[in-house]
Amino acid sequence: MEFGPFENVKSQIGFCGIWCGSCTGGNGAIQELARRFEALAKKRRIERWVPKDFDFNEFMKGLASIQRMSLCPGCHKDGGYSKCRIRLCGQNRKVADCSECVELAECRNFEELEKTHPKIKDGLREIKREGRQKIIEKWTSELRGKWPHCVLLCASAEQ
Repeated sequence: MEFGPFENVKSQIGFCGIWCGSCTGGNGAIQELARRFEALAKKRRIERWVPKDFDFNEFMKGLASIQRMSLCPGCHKDGGYSKCRIRLCGQNRKVADCSECVELAECRNFEELEKTHPKIKDGLREIKREGRQKIIEKWTSELRGKWPHCVLLCASAEQ
Protein backbone atom coordinates (compact mmCIF):
# COMPACT_ATOMS: atom_id res chain seq x y z
CA MET A 1 0.00 0.00 0.00
CA GLU A 2 1.35 3.42 -0.89
CA PHE A 3 1.19 6.53 1.28
CA GLY A 4 -2.11 8.45 0.75
CA PRO A 5 -0.90 11.94 -0.23
CA PHE A 6 1.55 10.39 -2.72
CA GLU A 7 -1.41 8.67 -4.39
CA ASN A 8 -2.98 12.11 -4.97
CA VAL A 9 0.00 13.51 -6.89
CA LYS A 10 1.90 10.52 -8.29
CA SER A 11 0.24 10.80 -11.72
CA GLN A 12 0.84 14.53 -12.14
CA ILE A 13 3.64 16.34 -13.90
CA GLY A 14 3.75 20.11 -13.60
CA PHE A 15 3.97 22.36 -16.64
CA CYS A 16 7.70 22.66 -15.91
CA GLY A 17 8.24 18.91 -15.99
CA ILE A 18 8.68 18.41 -12.27
CA TRP A 19 6.92 15.24 -11.22
CA CYS A 20 4.52 16.09 -8.38
CA GLY A 21 5.12 12.64 -6.91
CA SER A 22 8.70 13.69 -6.15
CA CYS A 23 7.78 17.07 -4.65
CA THR A 24 7.71 17.16 -0.85
CA GLY A 25 5.22 20.04 -1.02
CA GLY A 26 2.49 17.79 -2.31
CA ASN A 27 3.48 14.20 -1.72
CA GLY A 28 3.14 14.45 2.07
CA ALA A 29 6.67 13.36 2.91
CA ILE A 30 7.47 16.35 5.12
CA GLN A 31 4.25 16.04 7.10
CA GLU A 32 4.61 12.27 7.48
CA LEU A 33 8.23 12.52 8.55
CA ALA A 34 7.28 15.13 11.16
CA ARG A 35 4.51 12.84 12.44
CA ARG A 36 6.85 9.86 12.65
CA PHE A 37 9.62 11.89 14.27
CA GLU A 38 7.20 13.27 16.86
CA ALA A 39 6.02 9.75 17.73
CA LEU A 40 9.59 8.49 17.97
CA ALA A 41 10.70 11.45 20.11
CA LYS A 42 7.84 10.82 22.53
CA LYS A 43 8.34 7.06 22.61
CA ARG A 44 12.09 7.32 23.21
CA ARG A 45 11.75 10.35 25.51
CA ILE A 46 14.29 12.31 23.48
CA GLU A 47 13.74 15.40 25.68
CA ARG A 48 16.05 13.77 28.24
CA TRP A 49 18.92 13.77 25.76
CA VAL A 50 18.77 17.17 24.08
CA PRO A 51 21.25 19.93 24.99
CA LYS A 52 20.16 22.28 27.79
CA ASP A 53 19.85 25.25 25.40
CA PHE A 54 17.44 23.33 23.13
CA ASP A 55 13.76 24.15 23.70
CA PHE A 56 12.24 20.72 23.22
CA ASN A 57 8.65 21.92 23.76
CA GLU A 58 9.01 24.54 21.01
CA PHE A 59 10.53 21.90 18.76
CA MET A 60 7.54 19.63 19.34
CA LYS A 61 5.19 22.54 18.57
CA GLY A 62 7.10 23.01 15.32
CA LEU A 63 6.65 19.35 14.39
CA ALA A 64 2.92 19.62 15.11
CA SER A 65 2.74 22.74 12.94
CA ILE A 66 4.50 21.00 10.05
CA GLN A 67 2.00 18.16 10.25
CA ARG A 68 -0.83 20.66 9.71
CA MET A 69 0.72 22.13 6.55
CA SER A 70 -1.55 21.99 3.51
CA LEU A 71 -0.57 19.62 0.77
CA CYS A 72 -0.01 21.10 -2.67
CA PRO A 73 -2.45 19.48 -5.10
CA GLY A 74 -0.18 20.27 -8.07
CA CYS A 75 -0.21 23.23 -10.43
CA HIS A 76 -2.81 21.62 -12.69
CA LYS A 77 -5.18 21.71 -9.71
CA ASP A 78 -4.37 25.30 -8.69
CA GLY A 79 -1.57 24.38 -6.28
CA GLY A 80 2.01 25.54 -6.36
CA TYR A 81 3.29 29.08 -6.68
CA SER A 82 0.43 31.14 -8.12
CA LYS A 83 2.77 33.55 -9.96
CA CYS A 84 4.96 30.89 -11.57
CA ARG A 85 5.74 32.15 -15.07
CA ILE A 86 6.04 28.62 -16.43
CA ARG A 87 2.64 27.65 -15.06
CA LEU A 88 0.94 30.83 -16.31
CA CYS A 89 2.44 30.41 -19.77
CA GLY A 90 1.41 26.72 -19.90
CA GLN A 91 -2.12 27.57 -18.85
CA ASN A 92 -2.33 30.32 -21.49
CA ARG A 93 -1.04 27.96 -24.18
CA LYS A 94 -3.39 25.19 -22.97
CA VAL A 95 -0.66 22.54 -22.89
CA ALA A 96 -0.43 19.59 -20.49
CA ASP A 97 3.21 20.48 -19.88
CA CYS A 98 5.95 22.42 -21.63
CA SER A 99 7.11 19.35 -23.56
CA GLU A 100 4.27 20.22 -25.96
CA CYS A 101 5.59 23.72 -26.60
CA VAL A 102 7.55 24.35 -29.80
CA GLU A 103 9.37 27.24 -28.07
CA LEU A 104 10.77 25.13 -25.20
CA ALA A 105 14.43 25.37 -26.27
CA GLU A 106 14.52 29.16 -26.16
CA CYS A 107 11.99 29.66 -23.34
CA ARG A 108 13.26 32.17 -20.78
CA ASN A 109 10.64 31.27 -18.17
CA PHE A 110 12.91 28.44 -17.02
CA GLU A 111 15.93 30.60 -16.11
CA GLU A 112 15.24 30.59 -12.36
CA LEU A 113 14.26 26.92 -12.19
CA GLU A 114 17.33 25.86 -14.17
CA LYS A 115 19.54 27.17 -11.34
CA THR A 116 18.35 24.29 -9.16
CA HIS A 117 17.25 21.88 -11.91
CA PRO A 118 19.80 22.38 -14.71
CA LYS A 119 18.48 19.43 -16.77
CA ILE A 120 14.78 20.25 -16.42
CA LYS A 121 14.29 20.79 -20.15
CA ASP A 122 15.95 17.43 -20.87
CA GLY A 123 13.29 15.84 -18.65
CA LEU A 124 10.58 17.57 -20.66
CA ARG A 125 12.09 16.26 -23.89
CA GLU A 126 12.07 12.77 -22.37
CA ILE A 127 8.37 13.17 -21.52
CA LYS A 128 7.67 14.10 -25.13
CA ARG A 129 9.73 11.20 -26.44
CA GLU A 130 8.54 8.47 -24.05
CA GLY A 131 5.06 9.64 -23.05
CA ARG A 132 3.79 10.86 -19.70
CA GLN A 133 2.56 7.56 -18.28
CA LYS A 134 5.70 5.65 -19.22
CA ILE A 135 7.89 8.35 -17.65
CA ILE A 136 5.84 8.40 -14.43
CA GLU A 137 6.18 4.61 -14.18
CA LYS A 138 9.93 4.92 -14.76
CA TRP A 139 10.29 7.65 -12.14
CA THR A 140 8.23 5.70 -9.59
CA SER A 141 10.40 2.65 -10.20
CA GLU A 142 13.57 4.73 -9.80
CA LEU A 143 12.20 6.19 -6.56
CA ARG A 144 11.52 2.69 -5.24
CA GLY A 145 15.01 1.59 -6.28
CA LYS A 146 16.80 4.53 -4.67
CA TRP A 147 14.64 4.66 -1.55
CA PRO A 148 13.04 1.23 -0.98
CA HIS A 149 11.93 2.26 2.51
CA CYS A 150 10.77 5.68 1.36
CA VAL A 151 8.01 7.16 3.47
CA LEU A 152 5.99 7.78 0.31
CA LEU A 153 5.90 4.16 -0.73
CA CYS A 154 5.35 2.58 2.67
CA ALA A 155 2.13 2.22 4.56
CA SER A 156 2.14 4.22 7.76
CA ALA A 157 2.21 2.40 11.07
CA GLU A 158 -1.54 2.92 11.61
CA GLN A 159 -2.57 1.49 8.24
